Amino acid sequence: MTRLNDELMARLERLAAAEGVELVHVEVVGTARKPVVRLFIDREPGGVTLADCENVSRQASALLDAYDPIPGAFTLEVSSPGLDRKLYSQRDWVRFAGQPVRVRMRPGWKGARTLDGVVVELQGEMAVIECLDGTRPCLPLNEMLEARLAPFGPVARALAQQQGRKQKR
Repeated sequence: MTRLNDELMARLERLAAAEGVELVHVEVVGTARKPVVRLFIDREPGGVTLADCENVSRQASALLDAYDPIPGAFTLEVSSPGLDRKLYSQRDWVRFAGQPVRVRMRPGWKGARTLDGVVVELQGEMAVIECLDGTRPCLPLNEMLEARLAPFGPVARALAQQQGRKQKR
């Protein structure tokens, strides 16, 4: 599918920043007949509102129409990345240190293909997570198929149980 050029991406990032939000990710999906441009925006702290999405959508629509990166009609979607958001960049790994995460590794990875843990830190191009068994694998970002926050996964549940035990003491 089509990829938006660097100049257009930079303009979309500036547009989002002018609205007080961060452009987290852009993807072009769908079919050649029905392409969809998705913009994911976020704000620290507190997240985005419907009004944020509407404002960015209105302005991004005009910008995309001016640049015309996709021949013919397309659908524009602007939304929050959600509670179980993907980690797209090194900045995300730093930002979400201490948060539960689920990482799926690429086929051919020698080791567990799915890992649940807490983000410890980023060391260059390697993400360190702490798993429930206490291990701390260093996972190369380029070998990850997908990494996303897991606020309702097994690690989050274990952390909530530990917190509950501490509060009872």
